[in-house]
Amino acid sequence: MSVTIVKVENNRQLKRFVKFGYELYKECPYYVPELFEDAMNTLRKDRNAAFEFCDADYFLAYKDGVLAGRIAVLVNKVANEKCGQNAARFGWVDFIDDKEVVDALFATAEKWARERGLTELQGPLGFTDLDREGMLIEGFDRLGTMSTIYNYPYYPEHMNRLGFAKDADWVEFLLKIPEKKWEKAERVAAIVERKFGLRTLRCKSRSELAKRYGYQLFALVNECYAPLYGFTPLTDKQIDQLIKMYLPVIDLRLISLVVDKDDNLVGMGVSIYSLAEALRKSRGRMLPFGWWHLLKALFVKPPKRLDFLLVAVKPEYQSKGVFALIFNEMLDNFMKLGIVDVESNPELETNHKIQSQWSEFEKEQHKRRRAFKKELC
Repeated sequence: MSVTIVKVENNRQLKRFVKFGYELYKECPYYVPELFEDAMNTLRKDRNAAFEFCDADYFLAYKDGVLAGRIAVLVNKVANEKCGQNAARFGWVDFIDDKEVVDALFATAEKWARERGLTELQGPLGFTDLDREGMLIEGFDRLGTMSTIYNYPYYPEHMNRLGFAKDADWVEFLLKIPEKKWEKAERVAAIVERKFGLRTLRCKSRSELAKRYGYQLFALVNECYAPLYGFTPLTDKQIDQLIKMYLPVIDLRLISLVVDKDDNLVGMGVSIYSLAEALRKSRGRMLPFGWWHLLKALFVKPPKRLDFLLVAVKPEYQSKGVFALIFNEMLDNFMKLGIVDVESNPELETNHKIQSQWSEFEKEQHKRRRAFKKELC
């Protein structure tokens, strides 16, 4: 057989695994690479706190001696217990348009799952909901984001051919920033402040943000995202990693916190300058000069596009206008910064609560991605 599958057993092979994605898409103008160092830390079992409750293996496919594909296969034990399922996940999957290669990769993934008594294969999914997930099925001619997977149009064709079915879809919106604030949002925000004793809060430094609200931010994520597809609660160790990874690069003008009279966090909106072009220019590497492109995009000459990272409101406040309070402040800052548009990033197509918040925006639903599933006989 001309296709050989090799299990990743060492750091050198893991680097090959990560680099394959960059090589496959090096001529694609829409692909946004992961930061190499972050990808390595996510996949290394001694670096990622998710391995407290996940198992995983990684495989490379060689066609006539040339690297032609990759796939990660994993099991999230907490997600299985939470959802009452017995599923393996696949992710970090890339391949040339070759039936032999694709069949060999997924046969390996299915074998891995069966050997562990798992009865379903689903993906693309990561270890947790904060990893890149979902295969692109619409929007192949649109630039990706730092948080999302890009793949060629032939990928979903192979998934359908292999007997995979839709498990869940995410939609993404490009939102235009209005030229002036919405009077309705201002009125609702003022009412919410008076009626519920809530207020927006701005931290003076990133260290203050991390110290006062770092854990509250991700505790709120755990609470609000709990019902969503594929989500598992972040552990304290994971929260520590996320605080160290993301809060040092957050522009405080791009985060809106809503607190109650006791300064407890009840809602938040977090965005970041789009790093899509910076990551493309750096080819996903910090060295030798990739750091400059990222530094420039974050602090020197930021782009006029933002990515929403997180929007969350405590369940008991979700129908009380708190979203208006968050967006009223955020829009004010966006307009002052000259922001033109915002990528919503993936939202489950069934998450009507969050999608209703975009009703006042001029918007375009420009991408759709899918998690597939297959029952294993």
